[in-house]
Amino acid sequence: MALFDLPTDQLQAYAPGPDEVGEAPDHDEFWATTLAGARDLATVPERTRVPTGLRAVDSYDVTFSGFGGHPVRAWLTLPAGAEGPLPTVVQYNGYGGGRGLPTEHLFWANAGYAHLFMDSRGQGSSWGNGGDTPDPVGHGPASPGQMTRGILDPHEHYLRRLQTDAVLAVDAARAMPEVDGTRIVVTGGSQGGGLALAAAGLAEGLAGVMADVPFLCHFRRAVDLTDAFPYQEIVQYLSVNRGHEEQAFRTLAYFDGVTHARRATAPLLTSAALRDMVCPPSTIYAAFNAYAGTDKEIVVWPWNGHEGGGGHMAPRQLAWLAERVPA
Repeated sequence: MALFDLPTDQLQAYAPGPDEVGEAPDHDEFWATTLAGARDLATVPERTRVPTGLRAVDSYDVTFSGFGGHPVRAWLTLPAGAEGPLPTVVQYNGYGGGRGLPTEHLFWANAGYAHLFMDSRGQGSSWGNGGDTPDPVGHGPASPGQMTRGILDPHEHYLRRLQTDAVLAVDAARAMPEVDGTRIVVTGGSQGGGLALAAAGLAEGLAGVMADVPFLCHFRRAVDLTDAFPYQEIVQYLSVNRGHEEQAFRTLAYFDGVTHARRATAPLLTSAALRDMVCPPSTIYAAFNAYAGTDKEIVVWPWNGHEGGGGHMAPRQLAWLAERVPA
């Protein structure tokens, strides 16, 4: 795939302001109210040991309270016999995938970290090995997928629920006896990277953020720049629902990774691929350049698409964490 976005020097300087992203004046109030309401409904997380036949890790099926008190599933994976307190990685999944099987989530526990992998409500049927968390909230007319569910009202939009779940997953991790609540890092790729940025801007006391080729950044530029899905769900919706453009982008602005990044201070490791048509590099640089923390690094993959660094990011993440949140 050819290069299609801004030249590298312009990417490095690309920093759209709050007005260009459409930041809402009540963004902070909206999220403070949302999270307070969700926490008021939260109950103590429940977990059950899952026999996997593996000797190096202990796996648990976790259920915690997300948005609206709705049950959200997760896998907790610990180094075998660990009592803690352990540094912990909370991980979010890519778009369309579910939490899959416990035996798929072994990397971080084998590196000495506790690992909580959150299921994505209403997803899990596009790839991978399935999800276990329904989204019980209805919505108005929408295109297939998640991006336009409730798009005319930020209080009803799907991402309000999913990003709230991401923050409460951090709360759930802190409730685990093996977890050191002062050493929690959030991570994910694509949608998972976008959720990591949301958690970075909304959750308190994070020790690090690792957001690979993050989705959900600078919605307006993304839909104007790429023909790829999932951003094209928004275009598809607007092509049918003419006249909804202003309200749609006003809604999406509450969930934009650029706006969340302006409020995030934990150390950040992110990445961008210059041939990525799914999450265009300028949208990622917009979030990176807006990120309020000063300890931040972006890894650039000039020859890759949305796969980014793939498995090559893992050793970089381990080295980066070893300096900041050692196991």
